Amino acid sequence: MTALVDDDARWMRHALALAETSLYLTAPNPRVGCVIVRDEAILGQGATQQVGGPHAEVVALHDALAKGNDIEGAVVYVTLEPCSHHGRTPPCVDALIKAKVGRVVIALCDPNPLVGGQGIVRLREAGIPVTLGVCAEEAMALNVGFVSRMTRGLPWVWMKAGVSLDGHSALPGGESQWITGPLARADGHHWRARSCVVLTGIGTVRSDNPQLNVREVDTPRQPIRAIIDARFEVKEDVRLFDGGKVYLFVCRIDEEKAARLASRNVEVVVLPSTPAGVDLPSVMRWLAAHEVNEVHVEAGARLSGALLQAGCVDELLVYMAPLLLGQGRGMADMPAVAKLDAAERFEFIDSLPVGTDMRLRLRNPGHWAELAQAVGRITQKHIAH
Repeated sequence: MTALVDDDARWMRHALALAETSLYLTAPNPRVGCVIVRDEAILGQGATQQVGGPHAEVVALHDALAKGNDIEGAVVYVTLEPCSHHGRTPPCVDALIKAKVGRVVIALCDPNPLVGGQGIVRLREAGIPVTLGVCAEEAMALNVGFVSRMTRGLPWVWMKAGVSLDGHSALPGGESQWITGPLARADGHHWRARSCVVLTGIGTVRSDNPQLNVREVDTPRQPIRAIIDARFEVKEDVRLFDGGKVYLFVCRIDEEKAARLASRNVEVVVLPSTPAGVDLPSVMRWLAAHEVNEVHVEAGARLSGALLQAGCVDELLVYMAPLLLGQGRGMADMPAVAKLDAAERFEFIDSLPVGTDMRLRLRNPGHWAELAQAVGRITQKHIAH
């Protein structure tokens, strides 16, 4: 039994590696990998393609067919429960049943209410044994935004910052180019590329006039850019308005200006206001409702602090440079806490040297636990059957 468990984990990690090849490609669909195995030999493999394209299971089945491999009775390893509903493509579970596979090993139950275990039920009704939960945590991490959108009605949000050893993101006068080195900046483009939306504030647009597109890594699609601009003050000639899709979140509207921007692929979205500006939880709910899985924040200290205070940040992506500034601007403007035990705590999940800098990843443990519990409930419902 131990050998079978070890084999399942080994092949599932192979499927996860296949899923990672579609990291920049599949949004708003999840990244899924599939490998079909018999007697330690790979018969077919593949990953989910762009929206409207084939899912991982179908790619793997076609790969096996193209190689002349008979897959009847083979074991299928897939990182997400095969879909059981007609969406943009036919149900993958039908293709697996038709192929008469011998067993299906699934990392993660699909949190989509349209699936939510129905794929597992269909496979078992067809007499195909199903094994659940192999490398489930790794699979959830790969599709954390999709899981978040399906279970919380919110995207998964990470906030990027480049800081000195003493925690400053800019000099007192605002100069910040460049605290971190070129390899760290290039690595940041990977995180832009995997996101659905890159979010910033009007202050950053005014001071830096950024593009916020992906330039340092090859990607088949560019993320949507988004700006928080409560008073609708953005100038119409900023570099962000380059023809790519942009969301502009405001609290008040200028219809003529909005119409001019619409002709340049800018969608102006009017949302409720708070004393501090645009209601940030409303922004996140709106993004999730528009099929946004992951949001990458590159903003100044004011918006970064507001997002943290509003509970909108799930993960921190911090590039720490080996220098001391002495005085400077912090990465987030937030009020002081009265006691240490009142501070919002994140947990370290990864650290990696990137050139001369260190990349730190930290996660809100409560937000992660919420996702894990939601998926766990679906898994437990079906694991005993």
